[in-house]
Amino acid sequence: MNGTRKKQSQVAGWLLLPLAVFVWPASTSAAEYPSQPLRLVVTYPPGGSGDFQARILGPKLSEQMGQQVVVDNRAGGSGIVALELVAKAVPNGYTMLLGPMSALTMNPALFSKLPYDTLRDFAPISLTSRTTQALAVSASLPANSVKELIALAKASPGKLSFGSTGVGNATHLSGEILKSVAGIDLVHVPYKGAGPQLVDVISGNVAMGFVSLTAAIPHVRTGRLKILMVTGKQRSSAAPDVPTATEAGLPEIDVAHGWFGILAPARTPPAVVSRLNTEIVRAVQTPDVQARFSAQGLTPASSTADEFLALIKSDLVRWPKIIKEAGLRAE
Repeated sequence: MNGTRKKQSQVAGWLLLPLAVFVWPASTSAAEYPSQPLRLVVTYPPGGSGDFQARILGPKLSEQMGQQVVVDNRAGGSGIVALELVAKAVPNGYTMLLGPMSALTMNPALFSKLPYDTLRDFAPISLTSRTTQALAVSASLPANSVKELIALAKASPGKLSFGSTGVGNATHLSGEILKSVAGIDLVHVPYKGAGPQLVDVISGNVAMGFVSLTAAIPHVRTGRLKILMVTGKQRSSAAPDVPTATEAGLPEIDVAHGWFGILAPARTPPAVVSRLNTEIVRAVQTPDVQARFSAQGLTPASSTADEFLALIKSDLVRWPKIIKEAGLRAE
């Protein structure tokens, strides 16, 4: 009888072993952290400004913290897929989100129901960048300025389309504002991320798109893409010859520039959040990271956790007003 019980106990132990191997520890000691690889979840597929940042910051953080930082692309659902994943992750500092402004502060105004609450489910750690959008068109499109593009659209109402990186984000909102203030009829084509969107703008499958300047620049250099304007109060050093939206006569679109930042699940230990903040700020402020960000049209940015939280709260108030005025709804 005792032998039977012993064998049953051994079998049970072996059955539980795989779970024990793959379950992340529920609690984290600041003194021991990090003791295993970290995961940085990105809301977009490879090719966009979020992925670009993650693949620069990941190795830098790995070097600083002595543990590998694995980039995990979870595209889809206007960022909802990635945010839900991180919101439900164990709050131990081993899962982080590189989150865009849109998913964190615009989605709540666009979707009646979300599987996460921005303020309740996340612990902000630090900003990583401020972003500039570019209105891009294929090199083959017969428009070399915003004025010419608007004239082309007015000559063929409902014939031209614009691509976005998903319903309800800044690239979508910018297109809707363009339609409204320019008085033109464009067809919206949403994609799951910047990579697929950009491919179709370059090929001419969609006439135009608001894309990250980061993603656009390499294709501008090869002559496959044209940038007609950028968002922001000043011209970008990465594209100094391109006018701002205000210079192009569309100051309303300047509201759609954004940011990225890193967050952890809510209830992550404060000591771990503090350690991550220190490491992220240190990484963003290194000269090589700043140079690589700036070369791609990103403005490097870092902050305290409290400063980042204040920005999120401010945008959660700001965006509903802008979205309502634009008449934007999630499809």
